[in-house]
Amino acid sequence: MQDYKNIRPGEELPWLELETYLRKELPSLSGDFTYAQFHGGHANLTYLLRFGDRELVLRRPPFGKIAPGAHDMKREYKVLSALHPSFPTAPNAFHLCTDHEIIGSDFVVMERREGVVIRTVLPDNFAGFDNASERLSDALMKVCSDLHLVDTAAAGLSDLGKPDGFTDRQLKGWAKRWSLAKLEDSPQMDKLMDKLLKDVPQPQRISIVHGDLKFDNCQFQADNPDAVSSVFDWDMATLGDPLIDLGGLLSYWPEKMANGQQLPTSMMQGDWPTKTWLKERYAAHSGLDLSRMDWYEAFACYKSAGITQQLYARFVAGKTKDKRMAMFGEVSKVFAQLGTTLLNP
Repeated sequence: MQDYKNIRPGEELPWLELETYLRKELPSLSGDFTYAQFHGGHANLTYLLRFGDRELVLRRPPFGKIAPGAHDMKREYKVLSALHPSFPTAPNAFHLCTDHEIIGSDFVVMERREGVVIRTVLPDNFAGFDNASERLSDALMKVCSDLHLVDTAAAGLSDLGKPDGFTDRQLKGWAKRWSLAKLEDSPQMDKLMDKLLKDVPQPQRISIVHGDLKFDNCQFQADNPDAVSSVFDWDMATLGDPLIDLGGLLSYWPEKMANGQQLPTSMMQGDWPTKTWLKERYAAHSGLDLSRMDWYEAFACYKSAGITQQLYARFVAGKTKDKRMAMFGEVSKVFAQLGTTLLNP
């Protein structure tokens, strides 16, 4: 269940400067300073910091050039510092640093939550529970809908984004991110964007949109598959159409090809509920109409193609030594194909 390891080569921080800064800004910290790195994520870098018996989490953008508006630590801090009372599964953020003299970028320090992250297979600690995969999936749908039902005004987040024109801006923004990340032209991506622009759905409500809400951005209580202990990775959160979140989650969900092999768009293996089952549970929890979910999932595929291409481009440019990213160029192409297929007449 331990999800942290030694620091990856090239992702070290100036530890002495960081320690000195944090002891000054958070004077309650005491005890010996030690550190490790969480290796599960693919983009933002996440570290475990210990001061004596107290554990904190530090998040910062990846090294190297990043897309405009991406990996926004200021946004992550704004969301977490306000959302925690209304949505307790959001960890509490303690500090935002915008002084790049400390570690070379903005960073956020937040509370450390304990839990199990589902990345590839059903974790062993859930194997003895009846219907564990369905219960975990339903808990994921419940926390997703709970977020989308948060009263943004009561949470103090009415200014988190501009919901008018949200989806149109999303389409334009992700098209720009794709153009910056691509290493070659892709007629498939051009075709997918043309299809998306033809019939953009209107939102049924305005909600907090997480931006990347899926299994491996959640922790589950180790002894309870019905309970999510935290949701993390909030740097893309904004206000807009909540079905954008659900579409993203569905685009990563395990799905098999005609030959029985699983598509490379999900790292998860094993028997999990179908996408139809997920949509039924989300609709039951949220009360929203999901008749246009093919569009939302297709848009999510476009976004995921862009994200995986960004990660692949960083690998090709030598900005990361994370070998997992070597395959992401091909994964990006699969996402583009899937999105186009979803919108076929």
